[in-house]
Amino acid sequence: MNSIASPRRTEFGLGGAVPLARLSTAYAALLLTVLIVTFRPFQPAGGEGAAEGGDIVNQLGFSSLGGLAVIGILCLAEPRKISLLFGPSWVLLLSFLAIGVANAAEPAAAFRASFFTLMAMATVLAALIIPRDADAFSTVLAVAGLVVIGVSYFGLVALPGTAIHTSASAEPQHAGLWRGLFPHKNVAGPVMACFSFAGFYLLRRGWPRIGLVMLVAAMIFMANTGSKTTAGLVPLAIGIVILPGLIGMRPLTIALFALAIVGTGVATLGMVFIDPVGELILSYFPDLTYTGRTTLWEYAGEMIAKRPWTGYGFDSFWGSKMLLGTDKPFDSAWDIRTIVHGHNSYLDIALTLGLPATVVAIIALLVAPARDYLRVPRLKENIYLADLFMMIVLFTSLNAFLESFFFRRADPVWMFLVLGAFGLRLVARMPVPSSSRR
Repeated sequence: MNSIASPRRTEFGLGGAVPLARLSTAYAALLLTVLIVTFRPFQPAGGEGAAEGGDIVNQLGFSSLGGLAVIGILCLAEPRKISLLFGPSWVLLLSFLAIGVANAAEPAAAFRASFFTLMAMATVLAALIIPRDADAFSTVLAVAGLVVIGVSYFGLVALPGTAIHTSASAEPQHAGLWRGLFPHKNVAGPVMACFSFAGFYLLRRGWPRIGLVMLVAAMIFMANTGSKTTAGLVPLAIGIVILPGLIGMRPLTIALFALAIVGTGVATLGMVFIDPVGELILSYFPDLTYTGRTTLWEYAGEMIAKRPWTGYGFDSFWGSKMLLGTDKPFDSAWDIRTIVHGHNSYLDIALTLGLPATVVAIIALLVAPARDYLRVPRLKENIYLADLFMMIVLFTSLNAFLESFFFRRADPVWMFLVLGAFGLRLVARMPVPSSSRR
């Protein structure tokens, strides 16, 4: 409402007891925190289904969370922010998703999976656009980060049998590695990496205590997940984004980003699909299989060639009846019948939605954010946020060559990629105020 004493607009919520700006910040922080913690943390078996919304608790929980997110966007977000959210590439990509649902082997199950994916994405967007300024968004990141990191550390002490991989699990080779409240170390590591970026962002903004605690605690936890790739990508992402800016050459970040994506693609998928590259790599590293992933990628490539345009339908390949009915491959490192995903996000999009959808996904998730980064206005808060979002996009897009999470329900790594991609779109198009109190 309008204040009589001042011509400035002072809004209040909860009967005038709490300023609406603070209520919005608390609302966004709650949404992001619950989304990442999920409604089923600390699953004893590290079950995939629980993490993805495969039981009634998660189904009701994420449906309600998505509903609250939509209400929050409509009631608390600035209309201009809402209008800036979706560009042509995202509209086209979501259209391919709809076609993939219709083309699925079990359309009803695919619709449910896509619905939970969209609800989780709506929650991320709410956490992104409901905060009024940089201070508010910093508070959202700090609350979500400290809760997730704190609860994960708490689990190491109170629930070591579930917060730490054990030899009794389906993957005894991971015994002793930390996973915290997450279903697997390969999820915990990237999430902690993204929170370390958030801590670095808070440090740059002048929140030294909270920023340092988040940065150090997240990196220590990440190191104990046992992922050398993740541990190596974090300083790489920070360096690629921050160092060019320090010498006044921010466009160099995008050149290095493109080089990192192409180089990683050649070193991973190129090893399987480009014979000279594969021969060269194997001549130096004869035992390199990326923990058996090359077997999956070879098989995925063969199956993509059979349905290159439409794929096999959303959520309709790995774990499907078609694969379960095949003979056990005794000569493969992994049994493809029991694999939940192909350990490569780009291949899995091609498998489920087709090659045209993969091209659009690359444009929406990699090309558009890179273009937006170059368009960010030279305002301090915009630059700080753009650097944070670029670190997240760079890290998750590289991680996607070894893990599969695109459109994977409420996978927190996918949520961070969505946050980074849409965040760059927003900060490239409107100034970010430091604080509404200034």
